[in-house]
Amino acid sequence: MNGLRVLLAAMVFALVAAPAKAGGSPSIGWADEQAPGFYRLRLGDFKITVLSDGTASRDLSQIMSKPTVVQDAFRTSHENLPTDISINCFLVDTGATKILIDTGAGALFGASSGHLISNMRASGYAPEDINAVLLTHIHGDHSGGLTVAGRRVFPNALVYVDRRDVAYWLNGAEKANAAPNRRQTFEQSHQTVDPYVQAGKLRPFDGATELFPGIQSVSQYGHTPGHSAYMLNSDGNRLLLWGDIVHASEVQFSDPSIAIEYDVDAREAISSRHRALAAAAETGYLVGGAHVSFPGLGHVRLEQGTYTWVPAPYRSSP
Repeated sequence: MNGLRVLLAAMVFALVAAPAKAGGSPSIGWADEQAPGFYRLRLGDFKITVLSDGTASRDLSQIMSKPTVVQDAFRTSHENLPTDISINCFLVDTGATKILIDTGAGALFGASSGHLISNMRASGYAPEDINAVLLTHIHGDHSGGLTVAGRRVFPNALVYVDRRDVAYWLNGAEKANAAPNRRQTFEQSHQTVDPYVQAGKLRPFDGATELFPGIQSVSQYGHTPGHSAYMLNSDGNRLLLWGDIVHASEVQFSDPSIAIEYDVDAREAISSRHRALAAAAETGYLVGGAHVSFPGLGHVRLEQGTYTWVPAPYRSSP
């Protein structure tokens, strides 16, 4: 009788435990990685997917002007330096064309970045799907994902960038005259862009240009000679993808005069930032920032003479 009770108890335990194992694999609980980094939204008829390339760790007080102001801003924001800066890219599916704005850092910045392609695949797209790449500028964290070991990552894509960036970063004379700490960027520019030049896939444009229906470049020079934003407009809904207008939300909205050492022309970059913030605050269109914390979407508010960033609310469905 005791044996029967033991057998019955074992059977009951097995029935109770069975649902927990019905999934097949044991619970993981914790993994040292985030979920795939993509976020979807609709803009009129456009389907937009924000893709994270990862992050870059930087002590911004060491590379931005007004270091004390930068340190104070991070301290009052309860954030530490160095900080992790998001690297955001934007895939625009117009229905007729699939367009990628910026490509992240690729292999240039180490393991914390270079996740664009894995996140793109997780979102349902593949590099071969991309018809066009629009670069805001030719810095490594925006153009580094164009190639891997000299191979074009986007074999079916034309690459668009303002001709001023091409004339600067792919110019041997400019490299020879550049400061030593900037010469590596010239070398990286050739590494990432040259395969598209050689394949006849580079399409430089000149200033404000409608590149595709509903997609126009906006000249915001200074950070680089040809730094450009891209205004998307579908059914009257607008989104400005402004590249590197802001590197640090904690300080450059409240003080747009703070520059970063990566600026080729800091004075012009500051002027472009003032204009971009004023236009965004006045018109209220949605903004996407390459280095605003992922997914980098929000609005600019002007209150009592000071700009602030208002993140767009999270939506569980596009």
